[in-house]
Amino acid sequence: MGKKLEKGLKEKNASAVSQDEENPNKTPEPYSCTGNFQADFTELCRRNSMTYIPPIIPRARPPTVMGHTESGKPDKGKGKAPQAPVEPDPDPEQDLDGEGIEAPPKTFTIKEKFEYFKPSVQVEMENFDKPDTVTEIYIRGWKIVEPIMEIFKQCWPKMAKLHTINLWNCGLSGEVITILASTITEIPEMRNLVLDGNTVVEENWHELMGEESPIQNLSLRHCGITDKGAEQIGQALGSTKRCNTKLISLNLSGNRITDVGAEHIALGLRMNRNLMSLSLASNFIGDKGASKIAEILSRFPLTHEEVVERRKHFSEKDFPERNKSPPGSRRDGSKDRPASVRSQSHMDKDKKGSKASAKKKDPKGKDAKEEEKHDKTKKKEKEDKTLTKKASIAADTKGTKGKGKGKDKTKQAAQEVEDLSGGEVVNPLTDVADFIDGQLWVSGNRVLINLNLSRNKIAESGMNNLLKAMQYQTTILMDNKSGGTGLMRIALLKNKISQEHDVMRKLNDIMLHKDPYYKQPPQTPDVQSTT
Repeated sequence: MGKKLEKGLKEKNASAVSQDEENPNKTPEPYSCTGNFQADFTELCRRNSMTYIPPIIPRARPPTVMGHTESGKPDKGKGKAPQAPVEPDPDPEQDLDGEGIEAPPKTFTIKEKFEYFKPSVQVEMENFDKPDTVTEIYIRGWKIVEPIMEIFKQCWPKMAKLHTINLWNCGLSGEVITILASTITEIPEMRNLVLDGNTVVEENWHELMGEESPIQNLSLRHCGITDKGAEQIGQALGSTKRCNTKLISLNLSGNRITDVGAEHIALGLRMNRNLMSLSLASNFIGDKGASKIAEILSRFPLTHEEVVERRKHFSEKDFPERNKSPPGSRRDGSKDRPASVRSQSHMDKDKKGSKASAKKKDPKGKDAKEEEKHDKTKKKEKEDKTLTKKASIAADTKGTKGKGKGKDKTKQAAQEVEDLSGGEVVNPLTDVADFIDGQLWVSGNRVLINLNLSRNKIAESGMNNLLKAMQYQTTILMDNKSGGTGLMRIALLKNKISQEHDVMRKLNDIMLHKDPYYKQPPQTPDVQSTT
């Protein structure tokens, strides 16, 4: 009886297996990625029935000499490692005539025909023995379509150490950019994104700079970006409602941006106080675009919308509980209130409205003068607080000299002073403003420290405005450094003006001493001639 039961179970299991094999349309269980990029990518490609699966290979590196590090310096260890016995060189091979055959060099590897041009995914890893330590991904020269991008969307968020993605000349489309924008927000350590050489018709690059985007360095060189894409990028950089607070470096060189696009990017820089490096080299920017950029680097008047937002900020800061009603209270104008109370409240509002209209008719701008007075008081309090803090930091540093932890304290104090001077990021809407000719003027962007406008169409007029902006930044930094250090490097080569021009000489003289890499030549003492 027992043997018959065992035989029946075996036949039943065999029939179940045959049924599974006969039903190929049965959906397999969903695959859960593990963080091993090679295993995950290969399995997902196999499940998508791809005829060719691109291999995952380490990124090529230049060969290193034995006993030397990658920097070219000898590897100095504490103890000398035991030297292995030197094996004699094998006898050189000889041909049929008895002549020696030259051995092939060891600095490259030979592949089959066209093997080099087949699609592959190159990776950089912290430890090549651990497949889950991929830090950088490089894909070059093969088209990435939506199914492949969907596979990447499943793999990349599970990679805990991935921080750089480089997709060069991959024929990206607008749909692929949308998928990529939603993917990078889920990668824990994502910081650098390079998409050079991809011309997208939709030009939806602004999706990569959303509020949830973690990208710090974005490169979009030679992507065919026009004024349409530049307008959307400028809006993503900053507006009165929101600003990008993560992006530090943006490279837009080699595109088709004109004065119109440069003006839109300049509008984004009005409110943005996080971007530190911007490259607009090799575009079609002329005097109008350069002048608009120069304006946001010096100072500019606030628009009506910006003034409204500025007053909202001050109102919320000074009266945070103004718009909050206590529990159980009735708001003004509520339908539950008696008609007499509602009518009285409307009368009060009309009276206030008439007073406000009377104030608007005042030609001298009483409200603006009061706001200017408020700004001066705020500026003085801010400077006093900064000076007090710096004095206390200096005293702490002085007291720690000669002690064991004095060096660490000094570093900490220097960092705090730097934070108070150049590292403090302020909202331009709440910055100190000057009332000039009926408008509120605020200081421009001093967080941007590197600007590249080389190989454009800027002539004397645009360069003159840039010169005035640099002179203004130099002057204002003498009094107040709380808004940033100002522009430290600017590249203006190969424009429609000679480097020997007087404007260019003055501009180069100003920027030379601001360049962090500039080293002043040592001064030799004057030799006095004795008679």
